[in-house]
Amino acid sequence: MSDQRTALVLGGGGITGIGWEIGLVAGLAEAGVDLGTADLVVGTSAGSVVGSQLTSGIAVEDLYARQLEPPTQERVARMTRGVLARYGLAMLRARRDGVAFRRRVGELARKAADVGLTPTEDERRAAIASRLPSTEWPERRFVVTAVDAGSGEFTTFTRDSGVELLAAVGASCAVPGVYPPVTIGGRRYIDGGMRSSSNADLADGYDRIVVLAPIPRGMGPMASVDAQVTGLVSRVAVVSPDEASRTAIGKNVLDPAAREASARAGRAQAASVAARVADVWAG
Repeated sequence: MSDQRTALVLGGGGITGIGWEIGLVAGLAEAGVDLGTADLVVGTSAGSVVGSQLTSGIAVEDLYARQLEPPTQERVARMTRGVLARYGLAMLRARRDGVAFRRRVGELARKAADVGLTPTEDERRAAIASRLPSTEWPERRFVVTAVDAGSGEFTTFTRDSGVELLAAVGASCAVPGVYPPVTIGGRRYIDGGMRSSSNADLADGYDRIVVLAPIPRGMGPMASVDAQVTGLVSRVAVVSPDEASRTAIGKNVLDPAAREASARAGRAQAASVAARVADVWAG
């Protein structure tokens, strides 16, 4: 199977999504399924953090152990009803035009940051840096997704983009209205999840694809995982949280206090999906 190219797609899902994905990867590795061998890694939002961790060379068990540490220095954030209402309004006004929707939420993000309703860029940079074992791009093909807040255009960053990894991941994690856009080359960028929670279609052309999707559903112009993988000629396995994992994750995916439980739930869930994932990954 050496000629079969593999892709690992890591979706967005907040701090709890990071924990759940790392727990799942650790559990799968324990079951004999090593997703760390992927030829391509695609990371969106939380998935960009996980991708950075998995491609850093740090042992998976060490990455998992980090998810169990008390979140003593991390601030709780929340998607408020006001922010969600603005997303809904942006969807209505965009009339299912994805670029128009992303441009509107980009404007929301810029305004919220400019009037001090979000942390500063420096504060967020420090928070993102604390989650990355390395700030160097890996040799492996690693794609980080983001959105240009001004134009609404979908953007991808790789080691060939001339953008530092820390900035790329920060941009991918910049939830509009909650965290500030990240300035790169004079442009401001927001969460790649504003196009899709996983952007799984970026793995098109790879033979075997595994998608870890804390939030598999779509909404309005934001495509679901199923919509993006339907029609791919690749062999695909999509894993999303089971009932126990959803309970562990809770209602606020941006709460660091739920990270440990989410990681443990992801690891426990791995046993029930290992055979299905192995069938796709190793065939």
